[in-house]
Amino acid sequence: MSPRAAWRLESLGFTQVFDYTAGKADWFAFGLPAEGKLAELPRAGEAARRDVPTCRLTERVGDVRTRVEAAGWDTCLVVNEEGVVLGRLRAEALGADAAALVETIMEPGPTTIRPNTLLEAITTRMQARKVDSVVVSTSDGRLVGVLFRSDAERRLADVQGASEGGV
Repeated sequence: MSPRAAWRLESLGFTQVFDYTAGKADWFAFGLPAEGKLAELPRAGEAARRDVPTCRLTERVGDVRTRVEAAGWDTCLVVNEEGVVLGRLRAEALGADAAALVETIMEPGPTTIRPNTLLEAITTRMQARKVDSVVVSTSDGRLVGVLFRSDAERRLADVQGASEGGV
């Protein structure tokens, strides 16, 4: 909201008023609550898997591989102490020398989308580009999760079935 609107709300007696200076688009990019006509449409952040394994730049690949396999995944996202996505280790990289540092073999700066991305739009894009998954992060780069195309397609089918009166 604008500073003017925030001051007006305070003048009306509201005590918890905040001026979100980054703007509405940034608010939505963080996956924060929304209202309006489009608010009920499914978004990427809702369908993203949040249990993706993470690791740090200075970890050894062997240690990471053990953790990733135990979690049932074949990929690991490299994050810093603030949870900002720095890179990705795909299955091939996880098969590297166990003593190698993550930083030396990671795929830097993987493509990310925001949690508020419409699920239908990103699913169509993933299908067209034959992409199986995409990293979801906030506008400041913090990891939200990984959206798998199969999960997105399933969620859209569920929503469509519900809107048509199905179960």
